[in-house]
Amino acid sequence: MVFTDTATGPTMMAMMANTTITAALPPLPAYETRPLPDLLPWISDFWLSLILPHIAYWVVSMFFHIIDVYDLFPQYRLHTPEEISQRNLASRYEVARDVLLEQAIQIGTSAVLNLLDDQQLTGHESYEVAVWATRIRLAQRGLPTILGLVGLNASALSKNIAGSYPLLAGALAGGFYPSLFELDDMAGTAVPAFASWEILLAKAIYWIIIPCIKFWFAAFVLDSWQYLWHRAMHMNKWMYTKWHARHHRLYVPYAYGALYNHPVEGFVLDTLGAAIAYKCSFMTSREGMFFFVGSMMKTVDDHCGYALPWDPLQNITSNNAAYHDIHHQSWGIKTNFSQPFFTTWDRILGTMWKGDTSIKYERTRAAAANKKKGAKGEETKAE
Repeated sequence: MVFTDTATGPTMMAMMANTTITAALPPLPAYETRPLPDLLPWISDFWLSLILPHIAYWVVSMFFHIIDVYDLFPQYRLHTPEEISQRNLASRYEVARDVLLEQAIQIGTSAVLNLLDDQQLTGHESYEVAVWATRIRLAQRGLPTILGLVGLNASALSKNIAGSYPLLAGALAGGFYPSLFELDDMAGTAVPAFASWEILLAKAIYWIIIPCIKFWFAAFVLDSWQYLWHRAMHMNKWMYTKWHARHHRLYVPYAYGALYNHPVEGFVLDTLGAAIAYKCSFMTSREGMFFFVGSMMKTVDDHCGYALPWDPLQNITSNNAAYHDIHHQSWGIKTNFSQPFFTTWDRILGTMWKGDTSIKYERTRAAAANKKKGAKGEETKAE
């Protein structure tokens, strides 16, 4: 039960007279943890974390495959169908085979990561929120000093608005809320309480801001890992020939070819990079599940072969299908190494493609069309 300065009676007067209580911090709630229930009742989080990223891979891939087969949005194609058939050096069967092999390796790695993780517990969330609310209360104690540096009298301001805005007045006074109490159910005595805005901000920090920071940091780690290894595989002739050249057999990328790699490259670049990003960001296993799904969808989208203006994954950052497609062309292969999220490292280290690409794309389209016509002509002569 929370009392405010509008309450009356001897209980309220006694509470307001107790300066020791009002100067103290609100107590932290007791809690008891228990195993976190599975996200879905019909499958454990362990198995869901293993298969969900790959389900996302094939769902997004098949979406683009259907668009490709039925030529639904030809105006947004990066390449013509003739280019796919004439320029690529790997068959669709070879691509699918190698992707399934890499996904098997990723599933095995994910299983190891999950087995090494501590069991995820619940029941402590209210306590964690209260801890952040306590930090917010302590931070308010510096407000009078900060306002004093710019010539404002925090105490006077607090008194002037106490009647109309008691919570704001309490914050200006350094987190002093003399009329904010609640009844301790265990002891039956009055104890200080948090202001509603403190709890709301603490919940936002715990449930939204901290997970977002983890995701952004994980994305930074994964981008950094992949940029450095990806660039090394192009600069080192042995690594390119032995490993990375296989991925570049797709001069015209398409969605489900995103993970078409040599198994060693796939493990080092994608699987190990994602695992390191997950561990470095201190994600929970469930947060990691969603991070892996998001990164998987992003890498598929980066290879989809379409510049769709309404695709959210292509509009969040400038690293999208059009950006990565330049890297798959013979004339842009030494640029645009960044993947899968941002273009930061290309910008900083000067490896971003600069200049117009329209003439180059037109030439490759025309060459593919002429090659197809020539192939048809040879078939006609043979008949």
